[in-house]
Amino acid sequence: MTEFWLISAPGEKTCQQTWDKMMTATTRTNNLSTNNKFNIPDLKVGTLDVLVGLSDELAKLDSFVESVVKKVAQYMADVLEDSRDKVQENLLANGVDLVTYVTRFQWDMAKYPIKQSLKNISEIVSKQVSQIDNDLKARASAYNNLKGNLQNLERKNAGSLLTRSLADIVKRDDFVLDSEYLITMLVVVPKVNYGDWQRTYETLAEMVVPRSTNLLFEDHDSGLFTVTLFRKAIDDFRHKARENKFVVRDFQYNEEEMKADKEEMTRLSTDKKKQFGPLVRWLKVNFSEAFIAWIHIKALRVFVESVLRYGLPVNFQAMLLQPNKKNMKKLREVLYDLYKHLDSSAAAIIDQSAMDIPGLNLSQQEYYPYVYYKIDCNLLDFK
Repeated sequence: MTEFWLISAPGEKTCQQTWDKMMTATTRTNNLSTNNKFNIPDLKVGTLDVLVGLSDELAKLDSFVESVVKKVAQYMADVLEDSRDKVQENLLANGVDLVTYVTRFQWDMAKYPIKQSLKNISEIVSKQVSQIDNDLKARASAYNNLKGNLQNLERKNAGSLLTRSLADIVKRDDFVLDSEYLITMLVVVPKVNYGDWQRTYETLAEMVVPRSTNLLFEDHDSGLFTVTLFRKAIDDFRHKARENKFVVRDFQYNEEEMKADKEEMTRLSTDKKKQFGPLVRWLKVNFSEAFIAWIHIKALRVFVESVLRYGLPVNFQAMLLQPNKKNMKKLREVLYDLYKHLDSSAAAIIDQSAMDIPGLNLSQQEYYPYVYYKIDCNLLDFK
């Protein structure tokens, strides 16, 4: 399970008692969850008005930062293309896997100084993650263009003989070039019609040079043949060829053009390889930054919500529970029994699906008698 429940409850005589009670309820008798203390430093409380406003702002910021974390993770998966199983090992926070980072969370004093007001800290996060979001858009756009152009060229060099580029198939020697009267044409012939071609090509039009056909290349359906004829017979030959299910390709041998195409392909391929390393490094670093910022936002939300619910002086224990998948419903019930005295208005856990009261915005965030936020470390949805 990569899902965590970040909860808080007011300190009893001491916060340690709150922790012990929760541990007893969830682990001593029944293995409902794996629990860790979640350390939040002494942040500056500020005024009640500011806290109420901040509560809403942090909810929006939480959604935004989560969306950026997911975008960076998903783009990492896109960039690593074939090695998607390697994605997970590149999605680290501070050099450790996400579960380890969350369960051993320590506030980063250097990045988010706790002498600053809560509002300032949230603005630092907002600025930082907006920058990552903008950089990601720019980098992704540049890399995707490159990748798209390369794929288009690769598509041109693959596929059916009727449409694909012939630059890597034909050679100068296959053609009669620089002749006033003669021209070599390329004809796509279905494999089942090879016999017909050999029997009839010389008579499809007047002025076809006898024994001038050669098979240059085959794919699974067709072959590419040359045929040499007089220029004045071109239209007649095309027309008759079509009637016989032979397709004449529009092709003029142009060495400069073909060389330019090959060079473009090499250039794009080299550029893509050149950009790949730095891009993956950037994604790793900024995934870590965004994820760390996200967990700090969760910590801020727990702090603000706990002060608003449980009052001053600040006295609450934040706890991180990793539910045992089979026992999630039971864990909810146990926590409810443990904390229902905290809030009589949550006398019944509100069933989201059953209740949708207009004006009561409950659908976004489940409401429990204790402070609760979900952290889901599974950030990729592989199609």
